[in-house]
Amino acid sequence: MQQRYLGRTGLKVSRLGLGTLTWGRDTDEHEARDQLLGFVDAGGTLVDTAAGYGDGASEELLGSLLGEVVDRDELVIATKAGVSRVRGERESNASRGALIRSLDTSLRRLGVDHVDLWQVHTWVDDTPLEETLGALDYAVSTGRAAYVGVSNYTGWQSAQAATWQRALPGRAVLASTQVEYSLLNRRPEAEVLPAAAALGLGVLPWSPLGRGVLTGKYRTGTPADSRAASSHFASFVGSYLDDRAGRIVEAVVRAAEGLDWSPIEVALAWVRDRPGVTAPIVGARTAAQLKGSLGVEELTLPPELVAALDDVSAP
Repeated sequence: MQQRYLGRTGLKVSRLGLGTLTWGRDTDEHEARDQLLGFVDAGGTLVDTAAGYGDGASEELLGSLLGEVVDRDELVIATKAGVSRVRGERESNASRGALIRSLDTSLRRLGVDHVDLWQVHTWVDDTPLEETLGALDYAVSTGRAAYVGVSNYTGWQSAQAATWQRALPGRAVLASTQVEYSLLNRRPEAEVLPAAAALGLGVLPWSPLGRGVLTGKYRTGTPADSRAASSHFASFVGSYLDDRAGRIVEAVVRAAEGLDWSPIEVALAWVRDRPGVTAPIVGARTAAQLKGSLGVEELTLPPELVAALDDVSAP
């Protein structure tokens, strides 16, 4: 798998990342093991997790596989802090203390002394930005993280954070921004991507398959084993099951049929090769599903199909 530099840093990552949102919940240890083996065998290096995924179960499962399935130094381990569950309710906390405590807990779960990329999971309005970014400085200066980034920030939020970090020597320069981006969600093109390009941030799109809708599995209904059929993902997927999404999915399917590709490969190739994108983060429930995504490495969409997909999915 080809490697790309993450923004204007010296960190190289595979141009497809492995997402672990479902690990420890919908994906058990056997499927996770097979996913990691298949990903590494394909040349993948970037594995993305978060303290808030499964209340830490994702990090714990990944940590249990390090050293046993793959050597830790073969991976670029990325995790996030700032989202958790408190007394059963989702909480966003980007205070310096909470972020650092979360990072130390993540390191224990993963069984490592540092992560390669540590990201603030989300913007929090009532926390001073300089306090949040101070936690990133601390993580780098103490060796807990090699690089830092942000996640789910708007364009102006990304620009403000990146500019603040570049304002004085000694601050940890942001390497990346992670944001939802796919044929079904092109909103980042308005502000996030231009901000990232101007300030040297690598872009890591999450949900590049439109929350699974771009696979085409929902064209005739909701499969019983799909995310849309699960209690914790039904509304997450359901927001993309509208007429506009249906038109885009049909265009992806037609393109796939003409190329003798899968819809997954069409959708992934499109977002992977967008200007500014470093590596889409692909999550799968099973190893078989992940294998369907890894075949995109050898594929490039013809320009005329890129233009057609751009047209049908235009915001």
